[in-house]
Amino acid sequence: MNKAISSASPCRPEPRKTPMALTEALVARTMRAVEDAGPTPGMVYMTDADYARIRDEVLAGAPPGPVRLFAYGSLLWKPAGEVTGGERAVATGWHRSFCFTVKRFRGTVEQPGLMMALDRGGQCQGMVFEIAEPVAANLEALLRREMTVLPAVNVPRWLQVRTEGGMNRALGFVVDPANPRYAGKLDKQAIAATLARAVGHWGSGAEYLFETIRHLDACGIRDRNLWQLQELVAEEIGRTDAG
Repeated sequence: MNKAISSASPCRPEPRKTPMALTEALVARTMRAVEDAGPTPGMVYMTDADYARIRDEVLAGAPPGPVRLFAYGSLLWKPAGEVTGGERAVATGWHRSFCFTVKRFRGTVEQPGLMMALDRGGQCQGMVFEIAEPVAANLEALLRREMTVLPAVNVPRWLQVRTEGGMNRALGFVVDPANPRYAGKLDKQAIAATLARAVGHWGSGAEYLFETIRHLDACGIRDRNLWQLQELVAEEIGRTDAG
């Protein structure tokens, strides 16, 4: 059973005074049934041995005590492995960004999508959870969700995060800027245009953005960049429908 937010978590619905321009109805317009085309041609997919190796490397570098996970996007509601607890945290030196392309999951070869990772610079507010026992199995489930091909564009890294209790180290997923799928710093309008159109068998880019903001809001976390982006995506969906 996955527990993205436990009963002990401070996450509770906190509706904004101003609702999102990107509504559930607008998100629904971006959704359609997309058959999984399977492995993208030319990609080298990770094997069981690859996942076991990376899992062991991550655990070898883990600090003493519980293994913590820094969640900043979809890991807030779909962490794959079981997690417990939950407290707000800030990762300094990193920011959440739609910075790598996908031709599967929330995009296709014909209409690639964009996904979020932590990119260098700034800071990122998110949540820290503890990876539940058995840690190795839950960590591997997490790795299998976040990483699919080699070389990986979204890689695990031990981050310094600040919580009310002080500084801790937590596992986060950061982008590899040397990876061919790294999109770099894109203009918000370009990101919005992609999110409004790209959809794969996991859903649409607009849905991904909508759910991220909704779950951040539930934890009392406000991201100004994402808020501006959802307004632009709503406008793009309106323009697409009008056309």
